[in-house]
Amino acid sequence: DVQLVESGGGSVQAGESLRLSCTYSSRRHCMAWFRQSPGKGREGVAGAVNGGRATRYVDSVKGRFTVGQDNGKNVLYLQMNNLEPGDSGMYYCAAASYCVGLESTNYNYWGRGTQVTVS
Repeated sequence: DVQLVESGGGSVQAGESLRLSCTYSSRRHCMAWFRQSPGKGREGVAGAVNGGRATRYVDSVKGRFTVGQDNGKNVLYLQMNNLEPGDSGMYYCAAASYCVGLESTNYNYWGRGTQVTVS
């Protein structure tokens, strides 16, 4: 099994920034960030494939969020700039051996989440 632990969440005002970290026990081909809120359900936010050689983002965060990966330290990052209230939710780190886009059904390893609140 792959263990993943998220950190870095918090409460901020609109326009501010947060940097999330996900420490994982071993790397898989696909590493990604998902978020879940009561009104929107689970949504793929950003993903890194093959150690970060390719990345993808949901349209609503393009230009504001950046996913990065430190393969030496086994850490996946999500830099979130210019946060908006719609970004609020529980953010989860996930891993998969194979992925297409940011569909959650491809991911079988999940962290416990870190809360992000933007007001």
